[in-house]
Amino acid sequence: MRLVFAGTPAAALPTLRALAASRHTVAAVVTRPDAPVGRGKKMHSSPVAELAEELGIETLKPVRPKEDWFLDRLRAIAPDCCPVTAYGALLPQVALDIPRFGWVNLHFSAPPRCSTRSCAATTSPARPPSSS
Repeated sequence: MRLVFAGTPAAALPTLRALAASRHTVAAVVTRPDAPVGRGKKMHSSPVAELAEELGIETLKPVRPKEDWFLDRLRAIAPDCCPVTAYGALLPQVALDIPRFGWVNLHFSAPPRCSTRSCAATTSPARPPSSS
């Protein structure tokens, strides 16, 4: 499967490493543009951009993901699927429609076991009816 991975911070690096080591082809990476960091405001690439460069993967850094050059390049790459881990920008519908199997958000935190009142009702032992 041909993939385009979207992510920015260091927390997304394990996902990119796993995809790069898989049987799938990571054709490109989408990440946030270089940004000034520290007191000297020196421009730095995102951790995902740095790893993509090490791995020899094309990196796309749109300021706004609705830019024509970005959409044209994404169409040319023709990804089957775009996994996302902490990218940091909203994607327009036109970008969401490009990959054949869509964009898949890979969230790296564990969801709570029960987060609703109905969950408590389904996991608690049944109470006998009140006899009053």
